[in-house]
Amino acid sequence: MTTSSGEPAHHVHMVGTVPTTDAESAFRMVGGTLGNRLRRITDGETGPRNYWITSQARVLHFSDEFEPAGHDWHPDSGTVPEKVAPKYRLKAGVDPKTLVVPSFGYARLARESHALFRRLKDEGVIAPDVRFQVSLPTPIAFLAGIVAPESHEDVAEALEENMRKEVADIVASIPHEDLAIQWDACLEIFIWEGLRSLFYDDDKTECLVRLSRMIDLVPQTVPVGYHLCYGDFRHKHGVEPKDMGVMVTMANFVTDHVHRPIDFVHMPVPRDRDDDAYFEPLKDLRLHEGTELFLGLVHYTDGEEGTLRRMNVAARHWPDFGIGTECGLGRRDPSTIEELLRIHARCADAETPGDARTAGTAAGA
Repeated sequence: MTTSSGEPAHHVHMVGTVPTTDAESAFRMVGGTLGNRLRRITDGETGPRNYWITSQARVLHFSDEFEPAGHDWHPDSGTVPEKVAPKYRLKAGVDPKTLVVPSFGYARLARESHALFRRLKDEGVIAPDVRFQVSLPTPIAFLAGIVAPESHEDVAEALEENMRKEVADIVASIPHEDLAIQWDACLEIFIWEGLRSLFYDDDKTECLVRLSRMIDLVPQTVPVGYHLCYGDFRHKHGVEPKDMGVMVTMANFVTDHVHRPIDFVHMPVPRDRDDDAYFEPLKDLRLHEGTELFLGLVHYTDGEEGTLRRMNVAARHWPDFGIGTECGLGRRDPSTIEELLRIHARCADAETPGDARTAGTAAGA
């Protein structure tokens, strides 16, 4: 159901990737199914971008300043470790002080997809109030994900400057009334959970200082948020979250250190976590007034029934939230996506105990 204002009981958040052949197909499928349940819509990050930062390794591969330095290995691959992402190091003789990392192309792709977004919005495929969301990896993602450890310190500032330029280009070329930006914070989670390390005296603090800095780059006329991610390799997390405690601690730090409002935060909920203990840390969550929390608790495997069960438990700890999947959809079987979106739609329209919007409507009826 929707409220008397026409709003859904819960808004839907799309993290990023959709396994369609092109951006127009992603816009049509997602926009056509979810309508005004969305606040923002992505272009699906189709093609090579479905594999997130791994697809950007080619930029370093063809750069004159970098050379191959092996691969990351994923331990969950049976008896033979599986290569996940290539690593690159700075070539001998390259001066880190003058290093310029080539563009990853996010601004160019955003401009192309925004033109499609505008056309489809004018055609009524995308609801009138929905914004075009550009999802961006943080500089820490590139540093910890595709740069070899021996080059971390030399490359860190150049990577941050690279993404500063991408953001500046995006906000200069796309009308602010159409735009929203999301920062994807996956490697930050891995650092906090002990799966990755960098070179800082305090990696945990430094990665969040830098996330806060990237959020502050976005003008206040453009909504901004971030996605905390536990990974999605083979539909498995890099590590299973004990509960939401690490994410709450990280979010509180960011809330306290940014200098602009944060519009949304997305946190994953594993399929088997419909217990109060998982959501209990939400009692300590501090968000700005107006920041919307999205919980990634929609799962295809147990469908509407399981999703509603998790929603009802979550509502006991944070009554007013939006919904989504744990991560992007890009690595999923394309034949499942339409039904997965319909699960989102049905669950977004369902009341949960204590929902602020539906409760307020009922009280005033």
